[in-house]
Order: sequence, then structure tokens, then C-alpha cells
Amino acid sequence: MDLDLAHLRPPKGATKKPKRVGRGPGSGHGKTSCHGHKGHQARSGYKRQIGKEGGQMPLQRRLPKRGFCNIFRVEYQAVNLVRLAAIAGVDRIDPEVMLKHRIIRSLTKPIKILAAGELTRPVTIVAHAVSEAARQKIQSAGGTFEEPKSC
Repeated sequence: MDLDLAHLRPPKGATKKPKRVGRGPGSGHGKTSCHGHKGHQARSGYKRQIGKEGGQMPLQRRLPKRGFCNIFRVEYQAVNLVRLAAIAGVDRIDPEVMLKHRIIRSLTKPIKILAAGELTRPVTIVAHAVSEAARQKIQSAGGTFEEPKSC
């Protein structure tokens, strides 16, 4: 017999017959059909509720609350000068140019320029924020930094 997808079978002992409940006392799963007597779990429509532990204090309430989420935090896309120096033939590097060269992923998130790397030519960089060291490196190369005009 050829071995192909049409003739694949699970190995012996890998599959079991399903438990047939409610088929009389001889089956071993008759009468209450493995649901026991009374109680929530014995009723039709029962669905186990996530997080409930039957009177024991649930885990999510036993563990302490930790941390703080600042709703005013601004998440910047960090861009190093070494990435901007690799862009050739452009005198003005703005978010659209960075997106085109895959330096940033989104035009909606603000951009911050960081100082890793060196600039060898004067360029105008348009971003939302710049570190002080990056600003000095841009100016020493003869370039300028601008913030984008907001709508």
C-alpha cells in the first residue's frame, strides 16, 4: 500500500471512543450522565465561569495590584542619527522620507531623534523631539532641526 495523505491513519491506541453518556445503567454513565446530583454543574446550560474558584478567594484577587499606567505618556518612535546618515541624496529628512526608507513604522506616532551615530553632511531634520546630544551633532554638521507643523 502506498503511503500518501489519503491512507494516513493515527497509530494504534492514539484515538479513544467518545464517552457515551445517558445510555442506561449498563454503560456506567447512565442516570445522571456523569453530572452528579443537583448543583450548578448538574443543570443544563452550565458553563464554567472563568476566575471563579468555588468560595476560595480567586487568584486575581489574591495577588497584589502593582504598577501605574500614565495616561499622558507619549510613546515616541526612536530614530538614531546613524539611520538618517544612511539616506543619500536628500537634504530635508521629514517623516514621509523616514517612512519611505522604513526607518519609522507609522506617521501617526511622534518621532524622536537620538544621538547614536554621526552626520557627515548638513541636512534639515523634521521630527517631534530631539535629544540634546543629537541636536549638537546635527548643528556641528551644519544641519538644522525643525518640528513638524501641527494641523
